[in-house]
Amino acid sequence: MDERHEAINPSKIMWILRRPFRRSAPVNLLLCVSLAASAVQISIAASPLIHKTAPGFVRSDLENRRLDLHAYRGKVVLLNFWATWCAPCQLEMPRFAAWQSQYGPCGLQIIGISMDDDPASARSLVRKLKLNYPVAMGDARLGKLYGGVMGLPLTFLIDLRIPVDVVR
Repeated sequence: MDERHEAINPSKIMWILRRPFRRSAPVNLLLCVSLAASAVQISIAASPLIHKTAPGFVRSDLENRRLDLHAYRGKVVLLNFWATWCAPCQLEMPRFAAWQSQYGPCGLQIIGISMDDDPASARSLVRKLKLNYPVAMGDARLGKLYGGVMGLPLTFLIDLRIPVDVVR
């Protein structure tokens, strides 16, 4: 085999994926903005909830405390639908916990909604990941309020400080 058709070495691929990319800060910023803009364009076209009042709900969280979305008026709420079997969900949840610690005092509130059938498995994952924000169990009815949860993870950014906007 010549160099152009070299066999794929899995360990070499993992090394390539793990190594840090060296780009300047402006290039990183441009890349992030471009990716975010394309995601927002897709979301705006797909979501009937954009620029509408976020559907309110009251649930018990996994610690049996009352969780009322309207109680967070005056804050920006990141509402994240997830499940224990969802690998991308498990990757983003520690980041959300870090954001809760860092930006919670500035008015951010993360709320997790587990779409699992079993609260015990959700409780176990919450303990394992040391989540520092409220998590409640979701169901089809709550999912329907938010346009139908057809895939996970699904995250909404809800601004409860002003007339409410929902960003998918």
